[in-house]
Amino acid sequence: MAIPLLLTDGYKVDHRRQYPSDTTLVYSNWTPRKSRIAGIDNVLFFGLQYFIKKYIIEEFNTNFFSKPKEEILKLYSRRINNYLGENKVGLKHISDLHDLGYIPMVFKALPEGVSVPVKVPMFTMYNTKPEFFWLTNYFETILSTTVWLPCNSATLAKKYRMILDKYAQETSSQPEFVDWQGHDFSMRGMAALEAALISGAGHLLSFTGTDTIPAIDFLEKYYNANSDNELIGGSVAATEHSVMSMGTNLGEEETFKRLITEVYPSGIVSVVSDTWDLWKVLNEYLPNLKNEILSRDGKLVIRPDSGDPVKIICGDSDAENSIEKKGVVQLLWETFGGKINKKGYKELDSHIGAIYGDSITLERAKLICEGLKSKGFASTNVVLGVGSFTYQYNTRDTFGFAMKATYGEVNGEGRDIYKDPVTDDGTKKSARGLIKIILENGVYKMIDQVSWKEEKEGELKEIFRDGVLLIDHKLSDIRNRTKCSVI
Repeated sequence: MAIPLLLTDGYKVDHRRQYPSDTTLVYSNWTPRKSRIAGIDNVLFFGLQYFIKKYIIEEFNTNFFSKPKEEILKLYSRRINNYLGENKVGLKHISDLHDLGYIPMVFKALPEGVSVPVKVPMFTMYNTKPEFFWLTNYFETILSTTVWLPCNSATLAKKYRMILDKYAQETSSQPEFVDWQGHDFSMRGMAALEAALISGAGHLLSFTGTDTIPAIDFLEKYYNANSDNELIGGSVAATEHSVMSMGTNLGEEETFKRLITEVYPSGIVSVVSDTWDLWKVLNEYLPNLKNEILSRDGKLVIRPDSGDPVKIICGDSDAENSIEKKGVVQLLWETFGGKINKKGYKELDSHIGAIYGDSITLERAKLICEGLKSKGFASTNVVLGVGSFTYQYNTRDTFGFAMKATYGEVNGEGRDIYKDPVTDDGTKKSARGLIKIILENGVYKMIDQVSWKEEKEGELKEIFRDGVLLIDHKLSDIRNRTKCSVI
C-alpha cells in the first residue's frame, strides 16, 4: 500500500523541523514563470480539480484516513527508517493528521479553462490549522508532477485550435470541422497511463477527435462529463500497418476494395496508405476504385504516415517526380474533384479526405495550412493527428511551472517571504506575501503583498477547504472558457 504522505521528494519529510519554531502558516502559489515556446505568452489552466479529487480526497481517504492508525505509522516509520536511517523525523505529526481525519488546507484558484499570463499565479494554497503548517509545501512534489502536464497539453491544444480556426475562417465553408481537425494520437508515446489521461483530457478541451479512449472516462469521473448526453471525444474506424501488410503488397488494392465495399460499406473509414508506395495508392489504386468510393455513403480517408508532413500533404516543389510535386490533396482533387466554396477555395468531394498523424508540430500545422491555402485548397481538406511528438516533447520547464511559498506566519505574525537569486535571469524571482488576482480588460494580473482582507477579494476563489471540494467544474463549462481564451 502506498501512503500518500510518501508520494513526495525525500527532502520534504523533515522540513517540518526546519521551519522557524512556532511557525503556524505557510502560504504558497502555483505559477507559470516563463514560456519557452515562441508566440505563447499565456498558459491554459487545467488539472487542479483532478489533483484534488484524486490525491487530496480519494488517496487520503482510501489509503490513509480509513486505515488503522497503527498500520499507517508502521508503514511510514519503516519507509523513513530504511530511507534516512533511524527515524528522527518523528511520527506525532502523522498521528495527529490521521486523528484529524481530513486535509486541513485551503485551495483558491482561477476557473479551469482560462488563459493565464506568464508570471501570474493560477492558484494558491495554505493550511487552516497552525499545527499543520508543514503540509502546504509538503504537497509541492505530487502537485507539480500531476498538474504541469495537463496545463501544458491544454495550452498546446489551444494553440493548434487557434491556428486551425484561423485558416478555416479564411479558406473553408465548414469551420465547425475544426472540432475534428486536431486528433489526439499521443497515448502510446506518453510517459505512462496517467500522463496519457491528463494530457488527452487537456487535448479534449479544444477538440473532439481522440484515439485516447480512457481520457473520456477520466473526464466523466473527474470533470462531470457524460458521454450519453454530450460529445466528449470520438473517432472513426481506421486500419494500421499490420492490417495492410497482412493483405500483402500485391493485394493492397484488393484490401482497399474489401474494406470500403465489404467491411465498411458506409461511414467514415481511415486507411493507412504508405505501407509500401503512397504514390501508387494515389495514382493507381484510388483511380481504379473511384466508382466504389464515390458510390459509398461515407468518406474514405487516406492516411500517409511517413516523410515530411508538409511536403507529403501540400507537395514538394523540389521533387523530380511530378506526382510528389503535387502532394496528397492535389492528387485527390485531380481524381475525385469537389467544389470551390464561396471563399474561392477548393474542397474535396465529401467521399474522400486525408489525415496525417505523424510528427505534427505547431509549426508544421501552420505550414500545412499555409501550403494548402497557397495552392487554392481549404485547410479543412486534411485532419492532423497530434501525437506525443507534441505532448511528450515538453517538460515542467516549458512554461517554468513552480510552486513557491510567499507568505508565512510565526507565532501568528505575518512574514512576506520571497526568493530572488542574484545568479538567475529573473525567471525564479518569486512574488512576495499574500496574493490577489484581478481581471483587467479581460487579462488576469497579480497584486502581491496584499492584506488578508484584500487576499479574500479578487478572482481567486476557494475551491477546497478542510477536506471538502467547494467548486466542482463541468467539462462543458471548461470548454466554453477555453474557447474564449487566447494563448
